[in-house]
Amino acid sequence: MRIFGVTGWKNSGKTTLMEGLVSEFCRRGFSVSTLKHAHHNVDIDQPGKDSYRHRAAGAQEVLLASGNRWALMHELRGAQEPPLAALLAHLSPVDLVLVEGYKREAHPKIEAAVSRGNRPLLAQKDPHIAAVAAGYAVGQLTVPVLDIHDIPAIADFIARQTGLER
Repeated sequence: MRIFGVTGWKNSGKTTLMEGLVSEFCRRGFSVSTLKHAHHNVDIDQPGKDSYRHRAAGAQEVLLASGNRWALMHELRGAQEPPLAALLAHLSPVDLVLVEGYKREAHPKIEAAVSRGNRPLLAQKDPHIAAVAAGYAVGQLTVPVLDIHDIPAIADFIARQTGLER
């Protein structure tokens, strides 16, 4: 599978960029999956629902299935958070996996920077950032700077980087 990341500081425009890229690659006829890293205790299940009750009772994994989708929830129960590679192994094969977050992992990424923040760009020190998608003039960098609002151009860049071009 081809893997490419979208990274950046909090509120940098990562999720909006991811949403645009998923739509663009799907429009181009590619199959896309996403993997998002969260730094907080996230829960996709709802208290009171059967699947929530199964997890609360101590189930290690709960697979919820319907005629429209299925979801697998895995409780770490105190175990270490798995590395990105282990999580990617759970995904079905697709043309492209877009990874949101995981700024410290060694996969190719584009940094989202919708507006100037108080923190320096990650691209200044991270050799795995292949470009910056910015909404403002970022100054000189050693990587290409793309307009964060030009989703087709960013998708073209990622396609070239991953060999996804048709």
